[in-house]
Amino acid sequence: MAKILVLGAGISGHVAASHLRRKLSKDHQVVVVSPNSNYQWIPSNIWVGIGRMKSKEILFPLTPLYKRKGIDFLQAKAVAFYPEGDEGQQLPYVLVEHMSAESKGKKEKVTYDYLINATGPKLNFEATEGLLPGKNKTHSVCTYTHAEPTWKALDQLIQEMKQGKNAKILIGTGHAKATCQGAAFEYILNVEQELRRHKVRDRADITWISNEYHLGDFGMDGMLLSYGSNIMKSKEMVEMVFEDRGINWILGAGVNKIEDGKAHYENLEGEHKTETFDFAMLIPVFSGHGFKAFDKNNNDITDKLFKGFMIVDANYTSKPYKEWTAQDWPETYQNPTYKNIFAPGIAFAPPHSISKPRKSKNGTEIFPSPPRTGMPSGITAKLVADNIIDTIKKGKDSQDHKGSMANMGAACIASAGYGTFSGSGISITTYPIVPDYKKYPDTHGRKLGKTFGEIGLAGHWLKLTLHYVFMYKAKMKPFWWLLPE
Repeated sequence: MAKILVLGAGISGHVAASHLRRKLSKDHQVVVVSPNSNYQWIPSNIWVGIGRMKSKEILFPLTPLYKRKGIDFLQAKAVAFYPEGDEGQQLPYVLVEHMSAESKGKKEKVTYDYLINATGPKLNFEATEGLLPGKNKTHSVCTYTHAEPTWKALDQLIQEMKQGKNAKILIGTGHAKATCQGAAFEYILNVEQELRRHKVRDRADITWISNEYHLGDFGMDGMLLSYGSNIMKSKEMVEMVFEDRGINWILGAGVNKIEDGKAHYENLEGEHKTETFDFAMLIPVFSGHGFKAFDKNNNDITDKLFKGFMIVDANYTSKPYKEWTAQDWPETYQNPTYKNIFAPGIAFAPPHSISKPRKSKNGTEIFPSPPRTGMPSGITAKLVADNIIDTIKKGKDSQDHKGSMANMGAACIASAGYGTFSGSGISITTYPIVPDYKKYPDTHGRKLGKTFGEIGLAGHWLKLTLHYVFMYKAKMKPFWWLLPE
């Protein structure tokens, strides 16, 4: 009997556990450890943050589902990794701390034969002084616990605007190395649409602030894409969208401090500036969770497992940005030292930045970190699960399932306004996610035809449809496995 331990119940962890349980016999144990007792469909937090959905529509409790499906669940957080066990415990294990009300604070050793680290990122708000959800007029849509209070604050501002108040709204990234520009991009477009719906758009000054060098970078160095019968840069498309909606933008901005209604930032020219606001939604930098790892003699071996995030089969050799290639990205998400440990999705350490690294004249790094959210999280989780399944069934290490972000496409549908007949969506499909400049030298590292963009009401319908499709899939309803990741 094999025991597979999955850390995290987000997109990656939940996908991996679902496939493991479906394909392995009951002789094998699947255990999920997560500090959150609920599953949340994170992409729809955007709509919670504008009051168009309630939290209950994007989440469900994990315990009843896992119990019904034969998955063991422990509400706890990982503390330390012992991939060789220790003197008292011969099997490898993860030390966890219970989070449930009944046993909060209790420490436990959870053993495993195979480990999937799907803990995702730490939302490192504290890396920017004063950037705390609900404080200093700044807010977040990163989780459902953030998104509902964000809508309450925005709604209050809208009511004040209806009484004659003029307001400044700031949305974007809250740190010089933040990623997830896509979520902020969705949110700013939805906020702009809501202000129109409430007939107060003329009272709002809306500004996008980002560490991107160009609009439409999204941490992927931008893209050249097909747009109808035209070929255009993502920069040009986003400029068109912002100009059409009267949204201002500040680029190359490394936000470093938040005060009440003030965002202090440094730009690439080395200038220190301040932007005022009445309401802000700023994405924090993502970081690893600061896990420690120890060998069987209790020696610190953290550097064998972690480089901020978890080390996998990538090429982490130090070399200049221009010398990195698409082939440096991982394919199996397996730790090279401990072959029974894997890290799909955001949990793996990227080998390098996708966007060109830039520094201000003061030496401050200001550029997006590589994104690994959404579709890549689900795809990499499934391939990790399939490799573990094959290894168990064959009785020997099997890594036949591979998928590098350098040969993987991704579809992103950014909501640009909620409404059955007035909504809009921006659909962008990218292939590959990590540009391959050797294979596609004339099209900015990507294949035209597979890299395209569209804007319109159909995008909103598709985005809304996918919300229900993926909630159905996450709840493991009949034939859920036929739906793509």
